[in-house]
Amino acid sequence: MRTQKKITRLLPGRTFYLSVLLILLILASCSGRSQPLTMETTAYCGCGQCCGWERGSWKYLKLDFWNRYISSGKNRGFRYSGLTASGTQPREPNPGLFRRPWYIVFPWLWFPHDGTLAADTNYYPFGTRFYIPGYGFGIVEDRGSAIKGKNRLDLFFNAHSRALEWGRQELKTFKVD
Repeated sequence: MRTQKKITRLLPGRTFYLSVLLILLILASCSGRSQPLTMETTAYCGCGQCCGWERGSWKYLKLDFWNRYISSGKNRGFRYSGLTASGTQPREPNPGLFRRPWYIVFPWLWFPHDGTLAADTNYYPFGTRFYIPGYGFGIVEDRGSAIKGKNRLDLFFNAHSRALEWGRQELKTFKVD
């Protein structure tokens, strides 16, 4: 009987095993990345070349140059809002203060946010989150007329020169669950 008490004292209790199991489950669920997907990524910005708009309308003899109008397609002549297909303002990803400490000078850059991606919504619905190496995290908020198929993504950049610099790349991306 005395030896049985010694053995039970040496073995950890049930709460220890449950806490180890809970920690392992939490760590396993925090991985955040799935299997890599090889995707063709292209870039776009909000300029007239990339989004198909022009300043002013011939209806007003181009005197309303501060307004933007769609220049091609079925909506030609209508005002261009600049919003994505999901109704949000497109933006480039910002890693935040902890990834770039020099942002301490600019308080509006302290908080991280994901970038805007355009994808085929038949495969990736709005709100699907991806990690693209060299770009960062992005959320599908737009659909492009040339973005068809499962292996295509279009990344938003604030500047046309940065979009041209990105060009067309075949990358291993990660769909974040």
